Amino acid sequence: MLPTLWALVLASQGHPDPILLVVFAAGSFLMRSAGVILNDAADHRLDRQVERTRARPLASGRLSMGTALAVVLVLLAIAGSLLLLLDRLVLLLSPIAILLAAIYPFAKRILPLPQAVLGMAFGWGVVMAWAAARGSLEPQAWLLFGSVIAWAIAYDTIYALQDRTDDRRIGIRSSTILFGQWTWLAIATSFGMMILCLGVAGWLSGIGLVFYGLLAASCGFVSQQIKTLRGPVLPSLAFSMFRQHVWIGWAILVGLWAGFL
Repeated sequence: MLPTLWALVLASQGHPDPILLVVFAAGSFLMRSAGVILNDAADHRLDRQVERTRARPLASGRLSMGTALAVVLVLLAIAGSLLLLLDRLVLLLSPIAILLAAIYPFAKRILPLPQAVLGMAFGWGVVMAWAAARGSLEPQAWLLFGSVIAWAIAYDTIYALQDRTDDRRIGIRSSTILFGQWTWLAIATSFGMMILCLGVAGWLSGIGLVFYGLLAASCGFVSQQIKTLRGPVLPSLAFSMFRQHVWIGWAILVGLWAGFL
């Protein structure tokens, strides 16, 4: 949800349409929920082999596949109805969102960096939100899209540290396996690319210095995470650090809003 709100705020110079805020907040919830079900459906056999995920409803058998897919269809139908409130360009972009959500669960079987596909799936909402607010796609929309991809690589790599041992054992591809001992550096680089994309997007939009101050604060916060990641990280700590990125998302949103005051 947060990146779509970034796009709405930046595209509107700090004055987003309230209806669009509601539509994209609801749409993010619906598509995220549908994506999670699709991911768990695709991975239910693999999830049984991973300590952290074996109790998931589909993996444990507490939920049938038919019920899960029926819920997906309901969620997609409701999300589709929200598109009727938006213009034609957003409608044309929407099938790509469904395609990316469907592709991601299989990316980890093929690609060494599936987190990039996750970022595309989450980031496509940014492109749609910008199109809804402006009726066109300026460079800032693609810079925001790139920032979300880089951010997802950073925070989902931290998340993946929880399962590195199990992923190696069952042959799942992951950024933590790809980068190995240099995982901390990959996360730092990804976050740096995120900040660069956001900074350029803000500059092209003529945003104020408050935004850059909060970007700098976010860098300081993540630098502490990077310092921790250079040593051994327990799964519980990795999950806690992953969840902290929600606050980074909120800080950027506040910075975008305040930057136009």
